[in-house]
Amino acid sequence: MKILISAYACEPGRGTELGVGWNTVREVARYHEVWVLTRPDDGREAIEAELERHPVPNLHFVYFTLPIWGAGWKWGQGAFQIHYYLWQIWAYVVARKLHQEIGFDLVHHVTFVKYSTPSFLCLLPIPFIFGPVGGGETAPKPFWKDFSLRGKVYETLRSVMRWVGEVDPFTRMTVRRSALAWATTTDTADRLVALGGKNVQVLSQVGLLPEEVEQLGQFSLSDPVPLRFISIGRFLHWKGFHLGLQAFAQADLPPEAEYWLVGNGAEEASLRAMAEELKIANQVKFFNEMPRADLMHKLGTCLALIHPSLHDSGAFVCLEAMAAGRPVICLDLGGPAVQVTQETGFKIAATDPEVAISGMAAAMKRLALEPELRVRLGQAGRQRVNQLFNWKTKGKFLVDVYQTLLAQGEKDANLDGA
Repeated sequence: MKILISAYACEPGRGTELGVGWNTVREVARYHEVWVLTRPDDGREAIEAELERHPVPNLHFVYFTLPIWGAGWKWGQGAFQIHYYLWQIWAYVVARKLHQEIGFDLVHHVTFVKYSTPSFLCLLPIPFIFGPVGGGETAPKPFWKDFSLRGKVYETLRSVMRWVGEVDPFTRMTVRRSALAWATTTDTADRLVALGGKNVQVLSQVGLLPEEVEQLGQFSLSDPVPLRFISIGRFLHWKGFHLGLQAFAQADLPPEAEYWLVGNGAEEASLRAMAEELKIANQVKFFNEMPRADLMHKLGTCLALIHPSLHDSGAFVCLEAMAAGRPVICLDLGGPAVQVTQETGFKIAATDPEVAISGMAAAMKRLALEPELRVRLGQAGRQRVNQLFNWKTKGKFLVDVYQTLLAQGEKDANLDGA
């Protein structure tokens, strides 16, 4: 097949959006001929270097930016969002001409993973897949009471911007014209259905490369590890690390127990102050961001990952922990709730902060006291990553869906003709 993929963010060797774009197009190109619409600004040099080292004959990149204000994405977050919207319009102009020359079978919008901005590629006269897209997740209101003023303003503005996107008629057009709309979470799926999506399914956008799965799989499941928990990510209010600290204190673990927090961000000072106030400062260690190899080593020396995020649509770190055989304690919210199951960790109810904290504390205590439980959860986590979140298997899944959509389209066309 000839597949057109839109990947505004696309770069090899990267995580988050950039990695989602690159890994999707590379895996699909193992099976079909793929043309990729993307920007030259950030990733072109890395993409061309990677293709020189590891050629993918079926993979063709079409680089373009806006004919006017092409570098506008550099002017700040507001300008970045406007640039992204305008780029989607120009992508249709480029894609329409390409389609006349090549004749694509299907078009797929991959990045950004954002449900509230339109993709005008849905106007092409071929099946259109939207996503996986996210952003429909919201921090439950009872948790706002612990946010700083800055955090409350952020959440309010985020809600307003989502509303603006939802009332945009072109966003509604995108969703309604999608042969398939993938949502990263059930929250986003609900928003897509409300916007008129007819075939909405939940599918996580994140995955790990086969070599990453193999590397993380080298950590032992049975060897003793220190009584140590770890959280990894930016120190932001919605990441919920303040809940993790309170849960660790409430768990009342032995004095040798430790809680490591790796990252940086605006909430670091308040997290350090909270550790002092809770009288656990001597058990809590803060680490700055570090190279990924060092980070994975630290993860492997801990017995579990604590990820109390309040509105993540993805959360790569949960997959990394499961691949390393480490149970995950997360809130039953967003992307982590899609990735983690009761067989691989603990999904804690997030009705209010007190319930979340006590639930995480109980999970920490169980993992500290039950080594056989840690092994069982770790084994199940590795199996789940291999089956559902290994990019090799995700790529095969994507092309199977493409085939099914096209076959269904041909069947419907024949029925209409009859």
